[in-house]
Amino acid sequence: MTKVLLSLDERVLRRIDRAAKAQGLSRSAYVARLAQQETASRGLSPEAALRRLDRLFARQPSGDATAAIRAERDAR
Repeated sequence: MTKVLLSLDERVLRRIDRAAKAQGLSRSAYVARLAQQETASRGLSPEAALRRLDRLFARQPSGDATAAIRAERDAR
């Protein structure tokens, strides 16, 4: 399995975490399930799905993802 680093708005991440917890899933499993459902339901090729993700993430505020991850980790 390939690991990826995603940059998300904190509010979106909190909603993802709540939904994942409610379904008894890890954050990773929840996002993977959403991606699988989204790409399967639209019949997207992997390349098209990646392009769609690129467009979605392009709308997110820019910032230092490493610093955000460290801050999140250190806040625990």
